[in-house]
Amino acid sequence: MDDLSPVVIIAGPTASGKTGLALKVAEQCNGEIVNADSMQVYHELSILTARPGPDETSRAPHHLFGCMSAAERCSAGKWLTMAQAAIKDIHQRGALPVVTGGTGLYLKALTQGLAAVPQVPPEMITSITVHLEDIGGEAFKAELAAVDPVTAERLPASDRQRLIRAAAVFAVTGRTLTDWQQEQPEAPGYSAKYLNIVLMPPREDMYAAIDARFDDMMSAGAMAEAEAFKELGLAGDLPASRAVGVAELVRVINGELDLDLAVEKAKTASRQLAKRQITWFKRQIHTDLLISEKYSERNDEKIFSFIHEFLLTPPD
Repeated sequence: MDDLSPVVIIAGPTASGKTGLALKVAEQCNGEIVNADSMQVYHELSILTARPGPDETSRAPHHLFGCMSAAERCSAGKWLTMAQAAIKDIHQRGALPVVTGGTGLYLKALTQGLAAVPQVPPEMITSITVHLEDIGGEAFKAELAAVDPVTAERLPASDRQRLIRAAAVFAVTGRTLTDWQQEQPEAPGYSAKYLNIVLMPPREDMYAAIDARFDDMMSAGAMAEAEAFKELGLAGDLPASRAVGVAELVRVINGELDLDLAVEKAKTASRQLAKRQITWFKRQIHTDLLISEKYSERNDEKIFSFIHEFLLTPPD
């Protein structure tokens, strides 16, 4: 593709300020926002995933937010198919796609393409699932670490779906999922001229923002949302069931956990998620502009100058 159309990506860990910056970029650059957060795709979880609300969505078009049922499984491949269609549609209208989110694998799939990981037979998945249930998540993760330490390190023991997939890929192919994913695809997921802006504020600021945001979620009705989610009766290994705060608040509803302790556990889980995201972005994503200042010291004029220069520069 000779005439590559521009795409601005605003990435970073949770609570780093992506939503606010993406909205400013969309407003000032005739942009439309495309979600790249693996939890914000689920319709039933708006509060607990900090999905943009009516105030934000009224200021610029938003795509791929709340577009799937929590009973479904979103994957990098499925998201990429939806993102390709959304970005193409935005480009055809002469607008600027502003892709924002903290799911690094989705962004890597978009900009670099997906590695051709072999399909695993369903019976293998079933067999490995039974084994995980027999020994528990922590022991299963330890087993995976013996053959694929990189994948095991980045996945929590509660992430059954991805742990099982990694173990199954190794069992079938004799190669780790990490090896397969490091193979360079032949083409990006969508051919475009990309600008990658990564927000990485100081950790103490980000952790404070995480805590304040969860308090705001509780005030906005997170408990009622968790109760409605519980009533759906969905399997615990579905991706939506692993959204930060869901399991903790459901345990309160079940009488298994004190509310204050549940809130603290959810905040801790969110901080741990931020740590994993920071590590991933440092290792896996090419960064054109890194924003590492405190929230109060962020120089938006500098950021927009960089974006305008990008938009005016012809592709290589």
